[in-house]
Amino acid sequence: MPTDDHEYLRVLPAQLGQGSGVRVVLLDRHSTAQAMADDMFAALLATRDTGRAPVLIVPVGPVDQFPILAQQITAAKLDCRDAVFMNMDEYLDENDEWLAPEHPLSFRGYMQRAFYDLIPANLAPLPDHRVFPDPRRPEAIGELITARGGVDICYGGIGINGHLAFNEPPEPGETLADEKFADLPTRVLSLSRETRTINSVTIGGEISVVPHRAVTVGMREILAARSIRLYCNRPWQAAVVRRVLHGPITSACPASLVRGHADARLNAAQQVAQVPDIRLR
Repeated sequence: MPTDDHEYLRVLPAQLGQGSGVRVVLLDRHSTAQAMADDMFAALLATRDTGRAPVLIVPVGPVDQFPILAQQITAAKLDCRDAVFMNMDEYLDENDEWLAPEHPLSFRGYMQRAFYDLIPANLAPLPDHRVFPDPRRPEAIGELITARGGVDICYGGIGINGHLAFNEPPEPGETLADEKFADLPTRVLSLSRETRTINSVTIGGEISVVPHRAVTVGMREILAARSIRLYCNRPWQAAVVRRVLHGPITSACPASLVRGHADARLNAAQQVAQVPDIRLR
């Protein structure tokens, strides 16, 4: 059984989010990808007649929502040329440069193939509105957000160590006050061993091909978004989701900081909602 320090692991599916300040939605009829695409499409529609284009921070993982969203935009003939899609992170090479789009792990390459190339040119976001944090000018993200009047919705997932985007928690022995961690801006950083290990699972388990460095939108930009929408669909997230929602609010689990946000929602697939089984077998 969990120790008293891990009481959050006992939280039942129906109790997820209670008292946390984060609304939890269990996805029982749609896949995570469909639900996430529907959410993004609704956000684009909601601003169509307001006279301003939306600014969305989006992840590459989960990944399957983007072809669905491209189909929805195309079928509705929805003009998204002025919408800003700001990807939250990207892997870097040994010189702290973006991976080439042709690299199999390039987020930029994936977005081009699985989203932008699937939308007619007269509907797709303009090239200047397809934004990734630049390792040479990370401050440009904050400048763009200010110029566009803020971020409407930040979408994301949760890493094995509770990270949002690639905002890794402090390493053991490091200290950083929670308020200072919450104000960290877009920056270049080294990925933790935990992140590289779990990310290798999605590519066959070969950790040596996962880059050591990345550029990420900061907690400052994420927490300042008007709305935060998190989507979790991997079985190993059952424990970390409970830690985020019902464990301590701390930079040691970065996603727990969304519990102070005025409009945060976590959407969890059924396998994530299940109480984690930590028994040896």
